[in-house]
Amino acid sequence: MYVFLKNLHLLTIGISVFLLSIRYVLMMMDSPKLQNKFLKIFPHVNDTALLLTGIALIYITGFVPWSPAVPWMMSKLTCVIAYIALGFFALKIGRNKMLRTFAFFGALGWLAMAGKIAVTKLPMFFS
Repeated sequence: MYVFLKNLHLLTIGISVFLLSIRYVLMMMDSPKLQNKFLKIFPHVNDTALLLTGIALIYITGFVPWSPAVPWMMSKLTCVIAYIALGFFALKIGRNKMLRTFAFFGALGWLAMAGKIAVTKLPMFFS
């Protein structure tokens, strides 16, 4: 069950990044395709699956985020929250395209940091 959930979690991460990138490009092009019903609904479905698989993995592995046994987990969750916030800024509330571009690449950077922490199991700031 663990391997299935881990692979599903990784798949939903990839889909999330792909959809964020597609939506960012369409937004930068002022494309009417951004109003496509699929692009309005599916990212929320995918992100829900991402969250649920993450919670299931926490349950299965016992890697409780606030536990002193796994200090890297809070760093990873901090990165994920920054990814979500910057992705939201890039797609929804950025005032101009330059700020949205910085937010988009910032979101990708925070996601890369979350991936590094997940692989190395080393906390971002404190060891």
